[in-house]
Amino acid sequence: MTTHEKRRRSAWRHSLAGMLLILSSTAVALPAAAETPKDVLVEVAEYGPNSLDVMAPGANDGSQLVTWQIFDRLVTYGVKTLSDGRKVYDKDKIEPSLAESWEVKDDGKTMIFNLRKDATFHDGSPVTADDVKWSFERAIATGAFPAVQFAAGGYTDPSVFSVVDEHTFKISLPKANKLALPDLTMIVASVVNSKLALSHATPDDPWALNWTRNNDAGGGPYKVAKWTAGNQVVFDRFDDWKSGKLPALKKVVYRIVASAGTRRALLEKGDADIAVGLPPKENAELAAAGNVNVVGDLIQNEMYWLSMQVDMKPFNDVRVRKAIAYALPYDAIMKQAFYDRAVPMYGAKNVTSYPPKWPAVSPYNTDLDKAKALLAEAGYADGFSTELFIDLTSATVQEPMALLIQEQLKKIGIEVTINKVPASERFAKMASKTMPMDINSFYGWLDYPEYFFFWNYHGKNNSVFNTSNYKNAELDKLVDSAQSNDLDKGQYDKAISDMIGIVMNDVPRVPVAQVFSDVAMRKNVLGYTYWYHTHVDYRDISKQ
Repeated sequence: MTTHEKRRRSAWRHSLAGMLLILSSTAVALPAAAETPKDVLVEVAEYGPNSLDVMAPGANDGSQLVTWQIFDRLVTYGVKTLSDGRKVYDKDKIEPSLAESWEVKDDGKTMIFNLRKDATFHDGSPVTADDVKWSFERAIATGAFPAVQFAAGGYTDPSVFSVVDEHTFKISLPKANKLALPDLTMIVASVVNSKLALSHATPDDPWALNWTRNNDAGGGPYKVAKWTAGNQVVFDRFDDWKSGKLPALKKVVYRIVASAGTRRALLEKGDADIAVGLPPKENAELAAAGNVNVVGDLIQNEMYWLSMQVDMKPFNDVRVRKAIAYALPYDAIMKQAFYDRAVPMYGAKNVTSYPPKWPAVSPYNTDLDKAKALLAEAGYADGFSTELFIDLTSATVQEPMALLIQEQLKKIGIEVTINKVPASERFAKMASKTMPMDINSFYGWLDYPEYFFFWNYHGKNNSVFNTSNYKNAELDKLVDSAQSNDLDKGQYDKAISDMIGIVMNDVPRVPVAQVFSDVAMRKNVLGYTYWYHTHVDYRDISKQ
């Protein structure tokens, strides 16, 4: 290392130390900018992981980020470059990762994967088919979000997984599922170092979930060098990684900075390379100023909406739900909550049927006279009182959205009390299905309409995301048939169109917008690729 390089790195370390000191105090001044080394990335975000393993009970969105970086999967999606230069994952192309090749047989019911013989975990032990089998059995055994994600691909019975030999893994499904192979690209299909994890298992914790919550048991391109909950995660490159091209970045510091204004300032000064989770207003201003790059990708299979609990009065009456749909101040929400960093999903004209594509534009728009007439018809001419719940992790969008809705519904006699749900209670509150109204969003990791419907509208599945508690037997049958390989294209398209028609007419949720995943970064940061989970993939990043 040259003297110049030593000095530059020393200056960066002192600058970072100063930045962390200031962020932990009440001072408002920021340290002088010092360019971070080319092989080091500093990312700032509002929230961090509560676990290093997404399988752990209650693992949050930050845990997904860590799991993606430190674990490998059998297969992965390819990457493509769009005409405007943006790089995005390619859902139509599945490529090798831990499995260097695979074979699909029996009309999709059997899949045989040939593992790389040189792949190792971070502790140096070899990756074997036994590790894959144990990891997949473990995902199903959690009984929580990972298990439901596996179920989307048809994996509900662990007996479908078997070991042929040390480097050959086999899946034998009783029925073909079109999502079976794509589901193995998902974050939850991560391969865990089973011998290491089992050495820390207990009778009360046979899958070692408590240990992997706080310890790295992976073999992915990065390993966790240090984790301070609520503060930062430091990743070091795993130089013996064999499942792809070795990343350019040797170290990544993922820093938790609660204030959006501070994250923006750190990015603009050069003390951070990437800022994620900035409010739409901040991203809109940064994009207009042009001093940093703001890359916005429309999130696949996504919808932002107002949800109503259909088993609760008065929302058990479809006329009330339609009244709400005609009352929302859509245009104001787009401008004052999303700052136009989203695409409107309302106001479709002369709808008789829907094309087989989701998300779909709803036929509802702002019409207070129609809303009042529907309320009167339902017996609520004088209105009623209710509650609207918002998620504090998305307060920068949801709070102005809620205030606009509160003000607008008052015009038709509906008094709304706004309740704020903290991050620690979010999923429990959603699972309780006790919120009369809530603002929420969902994006499907797998970009298929039936996948979205499986999570959000399927009554038998009735996942945590179905806060409306919506159940419709006809819809369930359509979703199940669309997930199978039994339909030809015409039948499949009709099933999707019929599914959309049902939920637009029943309107348990009022579509509002499809939003962008915005990532702000210094101009010397190259290679950013949009992935289905919306987190930054450090494998792709380099710096000039």
